[in-house]
Amino acid sequence: MGGYYLLAGIIFLVSMFVSNRLKSKFKKYSKIQLKNGMSGKEIAEKMLADNGIYDVEVVSVRGQLTDHYNPATKTVNLSESVYAQRNAAAAAVAAHECGHAVQHAQAYSWLTLRSQIVPAVGFSSKMSNFVIMGGLILMYFGNDGLGSLLFLAGIGLFAMTTIFTFVTLPVEFDASNRALAWLESSHMVTQEEHAGAKDALKWAARTYVVAALGSLATLLYFVSMFMGGRD
Repeated sequence: MGGYYLLAGIIFLVSMFVSNRLKSKFKKYSKIQLKNGMSGKEIAEKMLADNGIYDVEVVSVRGQLTDHYNPATKTVNLSESVYAQRNAAAAAVAAHECGHAVQHAQAYSWLTLRSQIVPAVGFSSKMSNFVIMGGLILMYFGNDGLGSLLFLAGIGLFAMTTIFTFVTLPVEFDASNRALAWLESSHMVTQEEHAGAKDALKWAARTYVVAALGSLATLLYFVSMFMGGRD
């Protein structure tokens, strides 16, 4: 157990470092104003049009780093700091979210898979901890049979959320690659602006990697607890 807490502590510290680094990068590249003078909204609309996508709307949402693409409503949702701003960070985020729209239009396999398992993951993420806790309580009070089954079911539910975090990785990396390739090929940004966009998206991607590793570490811990309880 001590080993798990050490690993969890390391992952937590890495997560905090990456998160703070991401915020500082976006703050830095928010100061690099685009030579073309286009806003995040205009960048997004241009990328969608260049990819023949005309049924996706670009909208503004509240919050910071709340940007996302919603395949159900076909909307590219840009935070207020991205939607109206005209800098390298805004261009990077806007193009990245449009990368997801392009994935959707082209039926990118990893995005399709992620969308298909979203309902199951939503249920699993809400119930896994309760089911695991219920199993542990039953085992504590001597009902090892039912408790073990419940604990195992909880591990299965948590495994679904872990799988989701790893399925998300190729989706996010591919969206960033599409964004950067388009920004360069369409000559939307200068070399300096492109370098800033690339660096910002690199750190954004690392948050997903840390989340996946953290989820995997927790899953392995639960599995070790279950196997230990069977000895």
